[in-house]
Amino acid sequence: MKTHAFRRLAFSATYLGALGLLMSGLAAQTAAQAGSAAPRRFAVEGGRFTLDGKPVQIISGEMHYPRIPRPYWRERFRMAKAMGLNTITTYVFWNVHEPQPGVYDFSGNLDVAEYIREAQQEGLSVILRPGPYVCAEWEFGGFPAWLLKDPKLVVRSRDEKFLAATSRWFTRLGQEVASLQVGNGGPIIAVQVENEYGSFGDDHAYMEQIRQMLESAGFIKALLYTADGPEELKNGTLPGLPAVINFGPGEAKQGFEQLKQFRPQGPFMTGEFWAGWFDHWGGKHASTDTALQARELEWMLDQGYSVSIYMFHGGTSFGLTSGANDKGTYVPIVTSYDYDAPLDEAGHPTAKYWAFRDVIARYAPVPAERPAARVPAPAFRVPFSQVAPLWTVLGGLGAWHSCDDPVSADELGQVQGLTLYQADLDVHGVDVTGPPALPPVLSVGEVRDRAQVFLNRQPVGVLARDHHDRALPLPFGARGTLELLVEDQGRVDYGPRIGEQKGLIGPVSVDGVPVRGWRIMPLPLGELAPVISALRARPAAEPSSGVAGPAFARATFELPAAADLFLSTAGLGKGIAWVNGFCLGRYWSRGPQRTLYAPGPVTRKGENDLIILELGATAGGAVEFVSGPDLGHTEH
Repeated sequence: MKTHAFRRLAFSATYLGALGLLMSGLAAQTAAQAGSAAPRRFAVEGGRFTLDGKPVQIISGEMHYPRIPRPYWRERFRMAKAMGLNTITTYVFWNVHEPQPGVYDFSGNLDVAEYIREAQQEGLSVILRPGPYVCAEWEFGGFPAWLLKDPKLVVRSRDEKFLAATSRWFTRLGQEVASLQVGNGGPIIAVQVENEYGSFGDDHAYMEQIRQMLESAGFIKALLYTADGPEELKNGTLPGLPAVINFGPGEAKQGFEQLKQFRPQGPFMTGEFWAGWFDHWGGKHASTDTALQARELEWMLDQGYSVSIYMFHGGTSFGLTSGANDKGTYVPIVTSYDYDAPLDEAGHPTAKYWAFRDVIARYAPVPAERPAARVPAPAFRVPFSQVAPLWTVLGGLGAWHSCDDPVSADELGQVQGLTLYQADLDVHGVDVTGPPALPPVLSVGEVRDRAQVFLNRQPVGVLARDHHDRALPLPFGARGTLELLVEDQGRVDYGPRIGEQKGLIGPVSVDGVPVRGWRIMPLPLGELAPVISALRARPAAEPSSGVAGPAFARATFELPAAADLFLSTAGLGKGIAWVNGFCLGRYWSRGPQRTLYAPGPVTRKGENDLIILELGATAGGAVEFVSGPDLGHTEH
């Protein structure tokens, strides 16, 4: 994800009014120490969480710094306080912080230390979840894809190469945030060891190594703990560390009963009380029963249990950071991470927000101020003015690699985006005087994840991983340049297929005869300057019949001031969109998501640029920005 766009664009956010330090318990104690270096002690005593020996009840909500524009962080923290939360939980995403081995980025939207400091300044404690695996419906579960250049490396295991990389990462992370632990006067009260490992394996020696790495990196001034589903507690926990449980609606009482049976001494907490669920392309938009969840939240708080709501605010998987699942069928995840959470994708309170706020108010003081309702975003139509076929800008986007047989994208250093495979083909024609013949068949070992097939730049068909496609017919007498434009739709973030390479896997053949002599061009799509130059050089003209892909299309629009926008993807096919060089994410007519969120910090007063890479075709020559999000249908 190109996060630098957030830090180079000036923006003044509209914040809520002062809420005051009205929270009791953990929030009030933390707020009183905001900015102080006085060490404090967060522990488990008598089966309860305590801060400096006084019992506290954690009422937390999860939100992730890369999914929220940095100028909005403080506003989101204030929204959390206004709902009654006293703690914020966040993952740390290894892959965005170490994009290349030994190259680290903690700037701009990735300044996790500043995120934590701002939480403390707003009177909130922090629970940190550094992984190294995070899941989070995030690309590769948070692992950096460069690990896969070695196809023998095994993640989440005692593989020495994996553990060495993890140790280096934890050490570097510790340099950023270990000083912000509660024992140093900071807001970090707890640090999670791995993440739901019991759902993946039961290697307690591996878990102990991860624990020791965290401690060696300086995470010794906060409480270490593990989190698992209730059924997997025995697999993922460690002796001596508190165990918390994760579950969805309707599972609270049973889950805590299982936790009590496993650890009768306590403490009792849900590390993830799922406020909703994520969406995948081709499915429906997740929607949960707010009344049921409010009742369960009240039951847990009434029992004195601690709670972390997943998600309090989901935000957006900007760029190409959304992951995928594969439990027999590959399922890529949409760009929006709205999650049916109390705060919607753009940070506005939902009915769930108010229901949860009413419940929490019975157990902890809640500020009297009420956050304002959402103001409709600007709505307008904008025509595409220039179009450039992908083929015309290839030279500026990547470089060719030659090999006899196709290799994976990872072997060429490709992390995400597209990969173009090209080879010469000559299939003998058909004798029309003879008996009827069958067309030649193109076969691939496996495509990860979607390949558009072209012969002499003319479309032949699509091989889709989610359809288990591995073959398609070619025209009779196929001769010329065969091209497969392979799209990485998101790396698997959960389950046994995590850690897979991308691109074409295995041999490519026509009628059983291997195709050899390949030219391969990785297209990471991280730098659009060549595309922008090519588009601006073209004469302006609205394509009345639509945009036929694969092609880049540009539209410009004026704004009186920077503002949150919602790009409608109705009428678009499949592709990726950028505003002012910032990648909003993927879109697909398959749905359910029907808008892309363009946050105010990436827009500007005056002229703005919209660029799309359309891989299919648009239904017309223009797009619309609409007044609010449309995340699709909630029923099949």
